Amino acid sequence: MWNRLQSPYAGLPVLAVVLVALPLVFTNPYHYDVAIHILINAVVAVGLNLLIGYAGQISLGHAGFYGLGAYVTGILSGVYGWHPLLSIVAALIVVGVLAFVVARPILRLSGHYLAMATLGLGILISIVISTEGWLTGGPDGMIVPAISLFGWELFGETKWYWVMAALLVLAVWLALNLVDSPVGRALRAVHGSEVAAQVAGVNTSNYKVLIFVVSAVFAALMGTATAHYSGFITPDLAGFFHSIEFVTMVVLGGMASTYGALIGAVILTLLPQLLTGFDDLEIVIFGAILMSVMIFMPRGLVPTVAARLRREG
Repeated sequence: MWNRLQSPYAGLPVLAVVLVALPLVFTNPYHYDVAIHILINAVVAVGLNLLIGYAGQISLGHAGFYGLGAYVTGILSGVYGWHPLLSIVAALIVVGVLAFVVARPILRLSGHYLAMATLGLGILISIVISTEGWLTGGPDGMIVPAISLFGWELFGETKWYWVMAALLVLAVWLALNLVDSPVGRALRAVHGSEVAAQVAGVNTSNYKVLIFVVSAVFAALMGTATAHYSGFITPDLAGFFHSIEFVTMVVLGGMASTYGALIGAVILTLLPQLLTGFDDLEIVIFGAILMSVMIFMPRGLVPTVAARLRREG
């Protein structure tokens, strides 16, 4: 039984069924809104897991790409009157080009030097968004128009839920295919030993740049979706603590596990909502839960549970 479930693709139909069934238990727009934010974070975490979990390259500035995607589409559609779909494509291109330009010099670093470099990049993007008020609205934020096509407007929690659900399934499918391809094997080789990978003929620099760009575009895509869904964006989207949340989702769920990143996003997005009734104890309980998980499950939730099921099977 366990052997049949070992294929990573076996989880895709399960994910699709869960996403289709969830609206059956939603009773108000708030439930849809929470689910949408879970889906947004899950896509970003799946993309970031490719960089951290499989390639072994830390990034503490991914919220910068997330926020930049939101602001590029917001500026082009809200200020310059571009069609939202064109502005989304432009945002992805801008973020992809920026990630490509900075990736090669940044990814020459490793360890805490790489962490500090990516942290600095994220902070720089956040500062630019906050200070260039003439274009971005500054700390006050800016309004972003809704997406419309041939008279049909993408507005409301129900419509956005299905769009985000489709994006998550697509993101998971793309991530699984990439991991199962020669690129994925090269990334695991880089993670295991970059020197050994180079000796084996792997162009480690190119693969690291590639996965950095891919993960940045994942984040930017969900930034654009967040902008048009909420209709209003602020510089907090690109904030440092948002980057830490994304990294924590990957680590909590289990690095080098696509479904682990997804589960981590679900937990870290949903848990604060469940703890709101504890008032001042909310942060304490939240921290205690995270600390306990990392102490007793250092590999993350999904890899730990999977290992136990394999032993029992």
